[in-house]
Amino acid sequence: MNAPLSHAMPHAMPAADTPPAADVPDAALDALDSLIIDTLQGGFPLLPRPYAAVADSIGLTEAVLLKRLQRLLAGRVLTRFGPMYQIERMGGAFVLAALAVPEARFDAVAAQVNALPAVAHNYRREHRFNMWFVLATATPGGIADAIIDIETATGLRVYDFPKLREYYVGMRFTVGGQAPVGTLPDSSEGNHEVELDERDRQLIRATQGGLPLLAQPYRHLGDALAMPEDEVCRRLGRMLQNGVIRRIGAVPNHYAIGYAANGMAVFDVDDAQIDALGERIGGLPYVSHCYRRLRRLPQWPYSLFAMCHGSSRDEVMQQVSAIRQLLGAACRGHEVLFSTRMLKKSGLRI
Repeated sequence: MNAPLSHAMPHAMPAADTPPAADVPDAALDALDSLIIDTLQGGFPLLPRPYAAVADSIGLTEAVLLKRLQRLLAGRVLTRFGPMYQIERMGGAFVLAALAVPEARFDAVAAQVNALPAVAHNYRREHRFNMWFVLATATPGGIADAIIDIETATGLRVYDFPKLREYYVGMRFTVGGQAPVGTLPDSSEGNHEVELDERDRQLIRATQGGLPLLAQPYRHLGDALAMPEDEVCRRLGRMLQNGVIRRIGAVPNHYAIGYAANGMAVFDVDDAQIDALGERIGGLPYVSHCYRRLRRLPQWPYSLFAMCHGSSRDEVMQQVSAIRQLLGAACRGHEVLFSTRMLKKSGLRI
């Protein structure tokens, strides 16, 4: 199981450390773009003119910041800008799932999977299980329905890997693909459900695609929802505090800002030791997500998942080697599934 996977499907893979053309921006980033991306990944203020406040803090004008954000979103450097919701806190559910798609059908199956609103993210990865996606639904029962829809449409079995424990989510990506500086503010400790009223849900639906790129975004939202601006900010602030919103800010396309290698490292770890070790792995600076997930034996023996990011495959493999060393005898095997194409990244929709 530990053989290098970069040779598993050589006819279909791009050159090592070269992101697919569809996943990189049309133009190079300048120093101002980099400053904006590095600054705006979290902590966006709940003020009447939030863009002006951020712009002033980094020496820009509000108009310049808004214009740059519009360009970064249009150019696919940012995949979205706004609140990042924790669907489990809202009474919903999400799950990581995979398909083993025949090569001749890959693009057709990707279109079928991506058409489902429950599919929030979808990536191509180097493995027999070559399509990996996140399902997010407003109710736990929606996950089973979404799986049935995909299996019916594609004729392929969906392998789902429910989260058993979350160790860490929230690395800050820095432009250039270098080691991250610090972590993102995250209010998602625990997964207990938070009581929301219909006005909260209206606000979630209005912002799940992103914040308006207008000087007064919260007033604009309030006008659309017949809700005072201060109530919009108060409700968003409460959802930040109780973890319904993980953070408010930019989500970079990691390929576009220099992270040419994205490896999902998976490990078969002894159940008696996995929680203590998972906490340690989640604390590593190059790990953006770390979970304990359900095994699917005999096809999938792995229980610890850690997303590693770097400017090259060699760098990611060094990171994985360090993790493997840290796990020691508790780890019975591992693999690294490199991402080669971002198929969809829209975030949750309710």
